[in-house]
Amino acid sequence: MSKDHVIKSLLSDKVSMTPNGFIADQLSPEQFEACHELFFDKILDIRASDISGIEGYGEFDEECNTPYRTCEEFLIGTFADDQEGYWYNWKEMFETTPLEHEFYEKYLQEMKDRIPYCEGRRDLVYNNTFFINMITDGKTEVGFPDWSRSGISDFLLDFATMDLNKPYLRIPELLFAYCKRRDIVIPDFQERFLCMAYYKGIDVLRWHASIDDTESCFYIMRSIGELKDRMYAL
Repeated sequence: MSKDHVIKSLLSDKVSMTPNGFIADQLSPEQFEACHELFFDKILDIRASDISGIEGYGEFDEECNTPYRTCEEFLIGTFADDQEGYWYNWKEMFETTPLEHEFYEKYLQEMKDRIPYCEGRRDLVYNNTFFINMITDGKTEVGFPDWSRSGISDFLLDFATMDLNKPYLRIPELLFAYCKRRDIVIPDFQERFLCMAYYKGIDVLRWHASIDDTESCFYIMRSIGELKDRMYAL
């Protein structure tokens, strides 16, 4: 069975892999605020998938297996310098790109400090919830057509990715209020969100550094640096 077929078998009928609509990136902040609960509903529908037959953490390979045994191995292993492929010896970028070693080490440690809050939290994640990768009609539908980065992690990774993409939309603030209205309890919400956000933030930061996208690097660093105050104000 292909990767997409396996993932489809995990998803409920509430989650569409072939949605109708337009790219969610086209929504204005006002339009998103008006329909943000629809996005949150669908991410929680992904989270509700039964993954009892899948072990481990990390992005799926083509057979929908995961490469890491624990959350700690997943989050830290992502930044190994000796891995094969695109990221082999990636830390050389500290000398040649906008990627700052001190910044990376600071937020890698912030992530590591919070891993215990996320250990054991295993959910199906889309892991690509940048608005350009989601389709919506702005009213009743949000869908997810490209599952190439999907895998197993704390489901808050999908919300943290949305916030990293567009921090001015105030995703964690809206999510906190959404959960309060619906009596949804997310244990250790702030610490888990920060852990996932720092993980995704420094991962995306090194990607933009690798293509010499200096403007995006500074934007991401500012967003990461401001997040803790936002979270602890909730």
